[in-house]
Amino acid sequence: MEEVTPLGSRKADHIQINLDQDVQSGLTTGFEKYRFIHQAVPELDLAAVRTDQLLFGKSLRLPLLISSMTGGTTEAAEINRRLAEAAQQTGIALGVGSQRIAVEQPDRTSSFNIRRYAPNILLFANLGAVQLNYGYTSDQCLRAVEMIEADGLFLHLNAVQEAVQPEGNTNFSGLLAKIEQVCHRLTVPVIAKEVGWGISEQAARALANAGVAAIDIAGAGGTSWSQVEMYRAKNAAQTHIAATFQNWGIPTAESLCLVHQALPDMLLFASGGLKGASDLAKSIALGATLGG
Repeated sequence: MEEVTPLGSRKADHIQINLDQDVQSGLTTGFEKYRFIHQAVPELDLAAVRTDQLLFGKSLRLPLLISSMTGGTTEAAEINRRLAEAAQQTGIALGVGSQRIAVEQPDRTSSFNIRRYAPNILLFANLGAVQLNYGYTSDQCLRAVEMIEADGLFLHLNAVQEAVQPEGNTNFSGLLAKIEQVCHRLTVPVIAKEVGWGISEQAARALANAGVAAIDIAGAGGTSWSQVEMYRAKNAAQTHIAATFQNWGIPTAESLCLVHQALPDMLLFASGGLKGASDLAKSIALGATLGG
């Protein structure tokens, strides 16, 4: 029988709440404001159009990323296995959920060990950047990468979620210098990733100066993790505070445009509420390399 720890319980809560509750952001992604101009004379041969690319040394058939979701529980292990098999079959990239639970509880690593199901994919490890203020160093980051034989590391930024989470880690001060240390010490690329509230121009410039190899803007318009935490609140006050952030964040399309204009040479991933091929195509047209 699986031992339930506080961190494991939180992981299980997150899966169940996403399945059972409406946790949609109150904002839209902003992609509805954009449309492609139809060209009656495209002067293209459709058979010659290529969607494949080489990224961080791995071949992708499509500019598509299965964005980070879960890990650390028996149910999460099955989810990650299926996602890995899908990524391998279709030739797309995959990021796992936060590996903090496995770093701190090594018996939970099996839920993240998906490389055997997807030997050829572009695979990203994942840790919360805020943990660098709570005892983590590049050593734990390296452990997360080696744990799953990853090709890169997501350092996710989730200040709003931590602020409204009953057991959240809320000291985000001085993180940029520590992110810079991780970027310099790891031999794999480090990608800064929001989790659903977007990246501003100022944040993007700061992260670029810290040395990140790419930025996943993860804008507003999809799952709202403050809404998820609202359902985990311990009292009415916590519920009310979390609910106030339903309309918070920079819509995905807006964040993508801001960051691409500010840093035209930065490698960008666009996630946050993408719902189909049209949103993916718009993301690429607006400056992203991958859509999540």
